[in-house]
Amino acid sequence: MKLVIHHNTFFRYSQPLLYTVQTLHLWPVSSACQTVEFWDIRAPGTLHAQPDTEGNRVHSFSLVARSEQNLRENSISAMGTVLTHGVSEFTDAGLLPPPGFYLRSTPLAEPHPRMAMWALQTVPALMAARARGEMPTVADLVALASAVADKVQYRKGSTGVETTALEAFDWELGVCQDQAHVMVAVCRSIGLPARYVSGYFYAANEPDLASHAWADVCLDPATRRWISLDVTHRCPTDQRHIRLAAATDYTACLPVKGLRRGGGDETMAVDIRIGPWADTDDPGRTQG
Repeated sequence: MKLVIHHNTFFRYSQPLLYTVQTLHLWPVSSACQTVEFWDIRAPGTLHAQPDTEGNRVHSFSLVARSEQNLRENSISAMGTVLTHGVSEFTDAGLLPPPGFYLRSTPLAEPHPRMAMWALQTVPALMAARARGEMPTVADLVALASAVADKVQYRKGSTGVETTALEAFDWELGVCQDQAHVMVAVCRSIGLPARYVSGYFYAANEPDLASHAWADVCLDPATRRWISLDVTHRCPTDQRHIRLAAATDYTACLPVKGLRRGGGDETMAVDIRIGPWADTDDPGRTQG
């Protein structure tokens, strides 16, 4: 499926902004799952590519207000076309961190014994695979993702961006970010490398999920084989999904993250629109 994405972020300040530096995880990368045919980011400062060890394409920019400016607004826009391949199983490139890197505890996806006990009791096939000394099957992991979706019921506005996996697990409420974090934390709790994925999801009847999150779980550490699982929809990812960035948790791959001086109170609004590519659209140029 060929999709067109428009991702706009708007900032407003109650007082003049003096200085800001922002880091962007807003440029998807071509892979076995997708081909980025065209992508462009517009920002109020010059974009600089940043090093990244997890396979993401990262940029930063700084903005210094001139003395005569009364800078109270700032905006960043990203847009492009991506051809999705419907691939959920893939092998990592050798330059990426080894799967064991994604067993480590992180602030928003910390392993916990209660999560391990819950997973092994809720999906008995996981316990059976462990007893045989084997990795879980795809069917086992899909069952685990469905169990997480049952445990952490989707409810918009029930949590915040700083909610941890254990908090969402105990509250039994959350959004896609929380469901993905719980899946990652549960997998780490039972010894399975897992990472958080931010991206886009296209469904004409679910515009609230245009900005989406899911989890990668390692199927075989020796061969670095992974599967992407959409907990919210209880299934492996498919042609509706566009990967934007993957990391240990949300804090490591925020679409927009920054520091500022001045500005007073800040408000942020995000508008994301996704639709099928049409012949009337400008195909742009290939930038993978």
